[in-house]
Amino acid sequence: MTCIIIEDEKPAQNLLKNYISKLPNLELIGTFQSALEAHVFFKTQVADIVFLDINLPSISGLDFIKTIKNLPAIIMTTAYPDYAVSSFELETIVDYLVKPFGFDRFLKAINKAEVLSKKEENKKSDTSENSIFLNVDKTLHKIVLDDILYLESDRNYITLVATNQRFSFLDSLKNWTQKLQKQQFVQIHKSYIINTNYVSKISGNEIYINTHRLPIGRTYKADLLKKLRIH
Repeated sequence: MTCIIIEDEKPAQNLLKNYISKLPNLELIGTFQSALEAHVFFKTQVADIVFLDINLPSISGLDFIKTIKNLPAIIMTTAYPDYAVSSFELETIVDYLVKPFGFDRFLKAINKAEVLSKKEENKKSDTSENSIFLNVDKTLHKIVLDDILYLESDRNYITLVATNQRFSFLDSLKNWTQKLQKQQFVQIHKSYIINTNYVSKISGNEIYINTHRLPIGRTYKADLLKKLRIH
């Protein structure tokens, strides 16, 4: 993880540098004496953690936070514990260190920042894996994969039916077989792919996806039953 220090007092800077040097997974990439200097840094670069003093020349640390978009994890440093209450009202602040602080307290703050970073990474990963954007009539529509009920192929067209959306567009079912690699999707017919999470019943060679009745192809039935764990 990368970090920067925004601190106008040299002793506090040196203490943070010393602590940071003890952690092999933490890399210091910048030290600034004012928020204005750091503002220039954020125009072209990013950091995972910011150690930010509350009392800074020209503009306070708390006011500085409000001027930056997409801020990383913030660990506030202050000699005044009363500031801690107001600082935690800002979501980007994961912890505060009251000067003087020891290495154990510093390490606790880093651990909180790491937990937050992992949560954000997982959130981004989940979002990218669980949704796609579909271009229909020159408009991009966000489709949550888990909301898809089924897809129907009719010659060169695909109709996608979701819980609260329905789109028809030029495409092939083969392309969607490759896109829908998640466990719950299965092809049940040369013209249909379904989401098994929405199967309500099977009657002979027909399957009900919520209230939609679809045919089951003879060559696809065994794979369907296997997906549904029916033996």
